[in-house]
Amino acid sequence: MPTQNLLERYEAHRTRRFLANQERTSGWLLSWRTQSRRRLLTVILAVALAAMFVATTATYFTPVAALAWLPLTLVFLATWTSLQIVSSRLSDAPRHALDEREVSERNSARSIGLSAAQTLVLVPILALLLGSSIDSIDHQALSYAAGGFTLVSILLAGCLPAMILAWIRPDDDPEDAL
Repeated sequence: MPTQNLLERYEAHRTRRFLANQERTSGWLLSWRTQSRRRLLTVILAVALAAMFVATTATYFTPVAALAWLPLTLVFLATWTSLQIVSSRLSDAPRHALDEREVSERNSARSIGLSAAQTLVLVPILALLLGSSIDSIDHQALSYAAGGFTLVSILLAGCLPAMILAWIRPDDDPEDAL
């Protein structure tokens, strides 16, 4: 047996861990594993993330808007966890646990997520760069709002591949379950 390098051993470990986790969660939320239910979870997650964008932008104008983060975070966490379970975490799966089509779909969705991250993070960067030279604005509020906006941008970019895959994947074939 040829010697594996560190990266190959890590990939093998990750694949074993993923498959064990998939086996453990395969019976969870069975009635939610339809395309329509996955789409519903995707819409709820998108609305929660949009509300987080609104709340973080509103913190620039009023610090009280930060209180909206607690319920939004709870909705986000519950929905994100449910979406990951019902979509079998395909967006996070190691390549050895997927077939060629699934790897291709996963990589395309990840590419879109990366593009979204790069684009969305530019907004707070530009706000901070431009806002730092204007003395009439509240720099502390600007930095807080920009930090929150960056956080939500990264959350969205991390969730986007799973959201895309949950949206486009058809229902599982009932014969596969036999």
